[in-house]
Amino acid sequence: MFDNTLRPLKDGIFDPCCRYLPAFVTPLHITGIAFVFGLLSCYSALTVHADKISPLLFWALNRSLDCLDGALARYRGTTSDLGGFLDLLADFIIYSLIPIAVAQASTSNAESSVWPSVAVLEATFHINNFILFYVAAVAEKVSKTQGSGNPKKAKQEELTSVMMRPALVEGMESGLIFTAMLAFPNLLQTLSWSMSTLVAVGILQRTFWVIKALG
Repeated sequence: MFDNTLRPLKDGIFDPCCRYLPAFVTPLHITGIAFVFGLLSCYSALTVHADKISPLLFWALNRSLDCLDGALARYRGTTSDLGGFLDLLADFIIYSLIPIAVAQASTSNAESSVWPSVAVLEATFHINNFILFYVAAVAEKVSKTQGSGNPKKAKQEELTSVMMRPALVEGMESGLIFTAMLAFPNLLQTLSWSMSTLVAVGILQRTFWVIKALG
């Protein structure tokens, strides 16, 4: 919901960092390192029950590097479909693993009731992912059919490597909720149900857009 609004702030933070990175460091290197930190965040949330600092630290590094890889690609003019694919793939894997890791840790503490809420949340993720990429395909098709503007320029202005319609829950909102899960695992059930509801609203928003675009 706020990704477009906060884009200038994010660019203002990460774009200047790009000029200090050595030439041998590529955006794909940063994507890979970010993915490792994301996995470490999930692993530490799963295994280090008393330590909330490590999962949050690794998560913060993952999110920061996830912003930096795209900034570096744009700074050097090396944006690519492969880079965008790997970046989104890594994000979706970590997004799916965080609730599962926190839920498993909670189950170890005899709080097995969290699993239904996590299962529903993961289901909304899968549905939302289908909607996202169908929306991307439709948006690309509509753009070519209408023949308005410069498709190449429009693609460069997208926040991600594929076209995505704005919705209630986007990158910033997801990041905040996952941060809350890692910081307050005892609230996982409430956060999962809440996020499921918000994602469902986003699914409806994008579904109505597809119906309108194809109708």
